[in-house]
Amino acid sequence: MIFIDTNYFLRFLLSDVDLQFKEVKEFFLQASDGKFKTFTSTIVIFEVYWVILGQFKRDKQKVIQVLNKLLNFQFIEIENHDLIIKAIDIYKKSNLGLVDCYNVAYAKSKKAIDFKTFDKDLIKKLLKEEK
Repeated sequence: MIFIDTNYFLRFLLSDVDLQFKEVKEFFLQASDGKFKTFTSTIVIFEVYWVILGQFKRDKQKVIQVLNKLLNFQFIEIENHDLIIKAIDIYKKSNLGLVDCYNVAYAKSKKAIDFKTFDKDLIKKLLKEEK
């Protein structure tokens, strides 16, 4: 198994460093052909989110598009894949950040009976969903 780090995904998704983009593209082609197995962590997905949103100043729709592209790579085992997809779905429909959306999805997956927070926007989102 080969772990894929944040910067590797970013070079591919942004194609901003030509030589590195070509290296990643070739690697992904080989992985998609089954030459080796790959995986990454939830943290890496969030790092991609933060870099795309913050450093590269992409709008929310572009961020969602980039993350969905990454999550659709069938040849990469992504930790908590289904939870991240649920979080992105909540993110699409709310004014919350992806981290809060992930926590909502995670709490729901664990059948939480309450969600303690001082974040008023998050409370509104949770109350809205309960109705």
